[in-house]
Amino acid sequence: DAAVAAERLMDVMTAEFDVQGRSLNNSCSLGISIFPEHGADGETLIKNADAAMYSAKTYGRNNFQFFTSDMNAQVMERLTLENSLRLALAKKELFLVYQPQMDIASGRITGLEALLRWQHSELGLVPPNKFIRIAENSGLIAPIGEWVLRTACAQARKWQDEGLPAVTVAVNVSAVQFRQENFCEFVRRVLHETGLAEQYLELELTESLLLSSADLTLSLLRKLKSTGVMLSIDDFGTGYSSFGYLRQFQVNKLKIDRTFIRDVAVNPDDAAVTAAIISMAKSLRLKVIAEGVEHEAQMSFLRKNHCDEIQGYYFSKPLAVDEVADKLRGTAMHALSANHGA
Repeated sequence: DAAVAAERLMDVMTAEFDVQGRSLNNSCSLGISIFPEHGADGETLIKNADAAMYSAKTYGRNNFQFFTSDMNAQVMERLTLENSLRLALAKKELFLVYQPQMDIASGRITGLEALLRWQHSELGLVPPNKFIRIAENSGLIAPIGEWVLRTACAQARKWQDEGLPAVTVAVNVSAVQFRQENFCEFVRRVLHETGLAEQYLELELTESLLLSSADLTLSLLRKLKSTGVMLSIDDFGTGYSSFGYLRQFQVNKLKIDRTFIRDVAVNPDDAAVTAAIISMAKSLRLKVIAEGVEHEAQMSFLRKNHCDEIQGYYFSKPLAVDEVADKLRGTAMHALSANHGA
């Protein structure tokens, strides 16, 4: 009965409605607790229904979930992590690792993706899939995102000053950051303060972020493009791509999501989608990078289909700051000797 009532409520909430001549759509997430199984008093029932609602949000929103004791444990863990995350920057528990991106034709490193890690003082290394969503939902993603951008740019400039080959550093941008009023000005300021030339910064934006409010996104992208930074679309193929908008976005690169690359050598559907993305990107004069490349069969497929770059354990795991310099020197020497041999 509760489920039927919840569905009826959701149907009403999601119906289109009119505000001052504009047609709007809404959605809702519902949490349900039942007396007496989930609590003997109103306060406990509401607390448990609230926990169930957060679970509904985690499962993609616009759905309902019933409370369980497991869910309550998850909520307590989430609250603990959120409280710790608020102190993580000040306590210097956050750090970056860098995963090299390789040009398939030359074997050279063309870029490094900055990846955020959290070394908690008591819990040890907390996986990104556990804390990134918490950071987004709690508003902490804004100050953390600013720290990531500034740290990555400063480090890229430091490597260049040490005489290492100049490569781009790619930084993921969250929807919250992207929609901040002065985001473009912040990017310009960071580049100026760190001394990194704009062509060596690449901002990775997810496909779903770009398409969520495409008209607003277009104007923001044009402002970012005017700064001279590189732009790429992350997780490409997982959202509802609009190729018309893709042409207007004027990005530099598409990153094919790892879910397609994983079985590209054995699954005809994944192979067809990946080949189509590469072909389409080429026709739009975009570079294509495949992430999550782990073995030779995937590499062989991507080489045969003229993919430009790869990222993944096949070439390199994410590296600590001091390991990056050795990797850059090593690939530069390898490329030099290969050219000399040619």
